[in-house]
Amino acid sequence: MTPTADAGTGPLAPGFTERYRVIQSRDRRFDGQFVTAVRSTRIYCRPSCPARTPLEQNVTFYATSAAAHEAGYRACKRCLPEAAPGSPMWDVRSDVAARAMRLIADGVVDREGVPGLASRLGYSSRHLTRVLAAELGAGPLALARAHRAHTARALLVGTDLSSADVAFSSGFSSIRQFTETIGEVFGMPPSALRARRPSSAHGEASAGEIDLALPVRGPIDTVGLFGWMRAHAIPGVEAGDDRSFSRVVRLPGGPVWFEVRLADDGRLRLRARLSTLADLGTLISRVRRLFDLDADPLAVDEALAQHPELAPAVAAIPGVRVPGAVDPDEMLLRAMIGQQISVASARTMQGRLAAELGESVDIGPAPSILFPPPAVIAERGLEVLRGPAARMRAIVEAAAALADGSLTLGPGDDRVEQRERLLAMRGIGPWTADYVRMRVLGHPDVLLPGDVAARAGAAALGLPSDPAGFTAWSERLAPWRSYAMAHYWYAAPVTQAWRSPAAARPVRPPESEMPA
Repeated sequence: MTPTADAGTGPLAPGFTERYRVIQSRDRRFDGQFVTAVRSTRIYCRPSCPARTPLEQNVTFYATSAAAHEAGYRACKRCLPEAAPGSPMWDVRSDVAARAMRLIADGVVDREGVPGLASRLGYSSRHLTRVLAAELGAGPLALARAHRAHTARALLVGTDLSSADVAFSSGFSSIRQFTETIGEVFGMPPSALRARRPSSAHGEASAGEIDLALPVRGPIDTVGLFGWMRAHAIPGVEAGDDRSFSRVVRLPGGPVWFEVRLADDGRLRLRARLSTLADLGTLISRVRRLFDLDADPLAVDEALAQHPELAPAVAAIPGVRVPGAVDPDEMLLRAMIGQQISVASARTMQGRLAAELGESVDIGPAPSILFPPPAVIAERGLEVLRGPAARMRAIVEAAAALADGSLTLGPGDDRVEQRERLLAMRGIGPWTADYVRMRVLGHPDVLLPGDVAARAGAAALGLPSDPAGFTAWSERLAPWRSYAMAHYWYAAPVTQAWRSPAAARPVRPPESEMPA
């Protein structure tokens, strides 16, 4: 018996034998990391599909659902592979395929077409299509089409939006294109797919809101995530408590308000109000990156727990996540403002900046403020910012570079090139450049030896806390040092209030030296 070779699986993917064992065991951990296509039925499934395991000779594995679509397969109606969390490989890998996948999820193909995607990656459209077809089994148009189908499925089963609203908010250019794609991918018309939704799928959204469940690969440390967001929230822009986080942000179509909350059934839900429904796919992608929802927590925990010094911390906080960013430009400027000052001080300065230079919007349940764009900070930042003159000038210069396009940041950046570009800027050192890589790119292997709180946490765990010793000991944790940083931060005495319920927190929690 000779199993069918994998298709478009990339250089880091497991082989056929390993994947076949996964589908035999129905391991939910691998949902979203690949799909199983069965030639005898012309259907593809997620690894945990409860259906009978197909014979080896009938199986082909694909890295993406788009590749299975292109090969003529349709999605399983029983396991709905399009409802699985995304693959963590796009953060672990840093090659052009992974960078392209992050940009496609952000809606670049829908907004700028394949030429825009190729330009961002430094390739011609033809060469990029060849690379993606070889690596992932599908070109950029097919990958974008699969992403639109994923968004449409979520809206059909999770909201009461009309089919027309679902079509255009998913990025389709016409009702006909939407209907044909849903039929091809799922083997049923949109109305039939909607009819299959469970009664519990309805959200509690008010008029004009969208309320969706967010697929997550568990376990997930929601206590730490909401604690982090709450502690760093910019007054007027963001708000958080023990079970929710909300904010306003600019997207290509205009201002958006969103809230991520932990529902009573233990699921994470996204509630949103958008200026234009076409931004919904981009918003979902950015929220997933902000909350690190596509991580593989079991793989991370297993690797970190192999070290006895970290094992108790991993056992105490399973499924730790590394917060991302919804706006790369804002993330850089916030990081620069937070250099060498406490989180509380950084929040105060960021709140003053937003109050004086930000735009007030009424798109959410209450009036909010949009964080000022780089052009405004470049023009008027020195009127508001306080601190050492050299640092304030560096922030304004960085804002000017972001505004005029001489400095660009985004999820599709090459890790090494992004770091080099940032280090070339005045006032940006290794801590800031690496912190931006961690937050904007979701890089899983960043260590910040200059971070005071992280080294304090290392000391609390019985690890070396001097910069050289801290760096040397942490080398054994590659490629998951970003997640080790989260454990270091949570072990620091100054962050303990973040992980306690509101009723148990002091009225004025101690300031932290963690990055802002």
